[in-house]
Amino acid sequence: MNCSISGEVPEEPVVSKKSGLLFEKRLVERHISDYGKCPTTGEQLNMEDLVLIKTCKIVKPRPIQTASIPGMLSIFQNEWDSLMLSNFALEQQLHTARQELSHALYQHDAACRVIARLKKEKDEAISLLVQAERQMPIPSTTAIAVNASALSNGKRVAEDEDLGHADKKACPGITDPLIEELTECNASLSQQRKKRQIPSTLASADDVERYTQLSSHPLHKTNKPGILSLDINYSKDIIATGGIDTSAVLFNRQSGEILSTLSGHSKKVTSLKFVNEGGIVLTGSADKTVRIWEVSEEGNYTCRQTLKDHLAEVQAVTVHATNNYFVTASLDRTWCFYELSSGLCLTQVEGTSESEGYTSASFHPDGLILGTGTSDAVVKIWDVKTQVNVATFTGHTGAVNAISFSENGYFLATAATDGVKLWDLRKLKNFRTFSPYDLDTPTHTVEFDHSGCFLALAGSDIRVYQVANVKSEWNCVKAFPDMSGTGKATCVKFGPDAKFLAVGSMDRNLRIFGLPVDDDASMET
Repeated sequence: MNCSISGEVPEEPVVSKKSGLLFEKRLVERHISDYGKCPTTGEQLNMEDLVLIKTCKIVKPRPIQTASIPGMLSIFQNEWDSLMLSNFALEQQLHTARQELSHALYQHDAACRVIARLKKEKDEAISLLVQAERQMPIPSTTAIAVNASALSNGKRVAEDEDLGHADKKACPGITDPLIEELTECNASLSQQRKKRQIPSTLASADDVERYTQLSSHPLHKTNKPGILSLDINYSKDIIATGGIDTSAVLFNRQSGEILSTLSGHSKKVTSLKFVNEGGIVLTGSADKTVRIWEVSEEGNYTCRQTLKDHLAEVQAVTVHATNNYFVTASLDRTWCFYELSSGLCLTQVEGTSESEGYTSASFHPDGLILGTGTSDAVVKIWDVKTQVNVATFTGHTGAVNAISFSENGYFLATAATDGVKLWDLRKLKNFRTFSPYDLDTPTHTVEFDHSGCFLALAGSDIRVYQVANVKSEWNCVKAFPDMSGTGKATCVKFGPDAKFLAVGSMDRNLRIFGLPVDDDASMET
């Protein structure tokens, strides 16, 4: 007789008074304690309704199958068949999962293509809207919008108004006294350049070759990592970084402390510059605005003005050698020339071609020439006095991400998707091209040091070249791996006398490269 629950011969058999069925005692007691019913008939049942049956202790006989070799072989065969059937079922499930994954990847690819097409259509619509707005009549009156300053030392500036483009304002233009000021600055700097000598304290190529990572500093937020721009205040050894987290951070390299966090932009900070030995910081953002930050006597930075002359992302900010003027470049296909003291846009220059917008900009060291890079791989040279495009360089692939003039005034370095190109400004031609990466890895930035003796570029790593002349070879002195793990080093800047190299990447860390402490001490000795 077998248990009505397990189907096995019970060790402690009991019989139900109500149904007369046989059960294993421990199984039926557990079922009654949980449900209070007969497991077979479903009628009410309690412990008193069970009658224990007394049996003799007997040894369970061995199953007939295991009593002989043929029987055991039969058992093994059955187990093998079950294993094969289970394996076949798993293979079918794997095949189905692969098909579902392939279908999901196909849907994802199709969705990405649709998103890319929609973005392109959106950009085209924005471009048409910009053109339509520019054809509208311009009001004759000129208004200077000065925003109320707000503390930003670790706190977000209160936004009392929309960050959208303000009404189109008439620009007074670059006047004759201003042109005279720029010309005098150019003559003075050109004269100084002729007498310029390489400082004896400049780091040598051998020193740069021994550079290694000295420190790493997490400056920006973890939920929106990425440093897009940086600048160095040489006199105070302060490094400023602009990040995807919409903030700019001022960092003291000597003490390793964050001095201030400039919060106020609503989107990523794409470019920033120090002015007047760090007393003023300019920040450009993807929210279409430029902010002027001024330091107080207590050392806190406040937003003095918010400039809203652009209709699209501000991609670059560059300061004139007089420290009285600066230029911003935007994806709205214009660049603006500002007076720093008033924040007034003196002139807004629109591109001569139907390009997709400016992605980089930099003043020539003498200040009378402005270089801009566009998203359609064109480099343009402008005469600042007349705002005329005097030269155009082509040959790049992809957006021109960065522009840097050498201190000698002769060389221009431009970085794009296809690498770095060097241009001779005297003959207006390309004389050398660096292609350190494959076509899928753009070069994000390029930078001459202040002496004009070294050139740094960054993409999936950081490389430093020793500057030579047009005919000589520019040798790669040192290549640093991207320690962020993202494979995207986005900005690089030399310290004074190229004693160190500051690097920003698509993580939240600022990294400092230089001579190890022992080597630095021995060099000073």
